[in-house]
Amino acid sequence: MKRIAALTLQGLVAVLPVALTLYLVYWLLMTIEAMAGAALRAILPADWYFAGLGVISGLVLLTAIGVLVNAYAVRHLLRLGDALLSRIPLVKSVHGAIQDVLRAFSIANKQQADSVVLVKIGENMRLLGFVTSREPARRLRGAVDESVVGVYLPMSYQLGGYTVYLPANQLESVDLSVEEAMRIAVTGGVQNPEGAPEGARAP
Repeated sequence: MKRIAALTLQGLVAVLPVALTLYLVYWLLMTIEAMAGAALRAILPADWYFAGLGVISGLVLLTAIGVLVNAYAVRHLLRLGDALLSRIPLVKSVHGAIQDVLRAFSIANKQQADSVVLVKIGENMRLLGFVTSREPARRLRGAVDESVVGVYLPMSYQLGGYTVYLPANQLESVDLSVEEAMRIAVTGGVQNPEGAPEGARAP
């Protein structure tokens, strides 16, 4: 019985990540189609609309927004929006959590060769982190030493983390890709040396 339960658990661990990923992608596409499709059907002739046009329009719109974000005026408006949301109780907590998640993905997409580090805490403790800047932010200059490095420390099983500024000599480079390191940090290190979850190991 225990053998059957163990095999069932291994099968679940192997299938569940793929199933959840596919479902999340499906849900995201259907959500975009529903939202953008409703707007398109309201402004386009009925015979112009076809299934999937909402997804295509939504992706085009997001790409356009990504281009506009690089404009100074748009960045300024986004900062004002962030400042406003950060002052509203409860909303600021949700907004901050979402920003942390997106920031983590943004760090992972940069794929900097030297961005994965271990932060020394005492003699024996090390925290896994990601270098976000080689110099302090402009508004922090004067408050911290110019030689410090900005490091993002994600929390395991949490939507959040800490940004700390440390001397470079407190950091140890790690031979890991940003994606691998982020997976280790988010899951609390629950994986085998080949990168598969512990439960997926062969018996």
